[in-house]
Amino acid sequence: MSGFQTLGLIAKQGDPQRVRGTLVRLREHLRTRALTVRLDAESAHLLAAPIGEALTLEQLGASCDLIVVVGGDGTLLHAARVMAAFDVPLLGINLGRLGFLVDVSPEQLETTLDHILAGEFESDRRALLNAQIVTDAAAETAADLEPEVALNDVTIHKWGTARLIELEIWIDGLFVSAQRSDGLIVSTPTGSTAYALSGGGPLVDPALDAMLLVPICPHDLSNRPLVVPGSRMIEVRVRGPEQGHVQVTCDGQTDLRLPPGARVRITRHPHTAHLLHPKGHNHYQILRAKLHWGGHYIRRTPSC
Repeated sequence: MSGFQTLGLIAKQGDPQRVRGTLVRLREHLRTRALTVRLDAESAHLLAAPIGEALTLEQLGASCDLIVVVGGDGTLLHAARVMAAFDVPLLGINLGRLGFLVDVSPEQLETTLDHILAGEFESDRRALLNAQIVTDAAAETAADLEPEVALNDVTIHKWGTARLIELEIWIDGLFVSAQRSDGLIVSTPTGSTAYALSGGGPLVDPALDAMLLVPICPHDLSNRPLVVPGSRMIEVRVRGPEQGHVQVTCDGQTDLRLPPGARVRITRHPHTAHLLHPKGHNHYQILRAKLHWGGHYIRRTPSC
């Protein structure tokens, strides 16, 4: 048995009709198994639960053995950034589009959940990133600044202007390159299927300890994606007249303004995101299905 006794439900926002039905099924199935079910604010709203039953994500993390995310990858990204500090595993029910991270289909919800609760699952640890804005005055006390967390990527990009920005890239205190571009994506292997892929970056197995640096529309075509060990410290500095017109975005969800003269320091987060998948989870099969590899040639599963 898995030992899961208290489960938290986190629901996607903005799609009430689809999400509500799945939440009702999920809650009723868990209750028939005499498990404790706790709700985030959106789940409580959709299930018309009493106001006092709505918990913050932090409260869910502190009190639950397992978090079930009902939505898409974006909902899971948001939950994973909070749950990492509590080391609570997450299971994703896919109500989104691609669904690289949420891989349980609603049609198989009850059956898959029973297997998970019986301890039949694949455990998957995913690297996270810390993104910290450092000013010259605070360079020596950057540990006092609250970092943002990312599971997919940290993107340094322009805002409010149609001009290129000038960036310097430093790794472990060593100057690497300068570029004029629309920005830079610093990605985990998990994020290699997200924005970094759109920018021409490689697909990286999530088990690898690595970070990807992917330029966004570089003016110099010799600025190519770079893969470095996950232990490196990446620092990105803005120079030129576009200072003050640069923003830092984590997982496409949280935004930080980069003041003139400041820099972005990106390191591996001390915690990991803990994901659960159904037994037999195959990352390459997911890539093949989601990216339609060889669709005209593969007529059946290879017999080898």
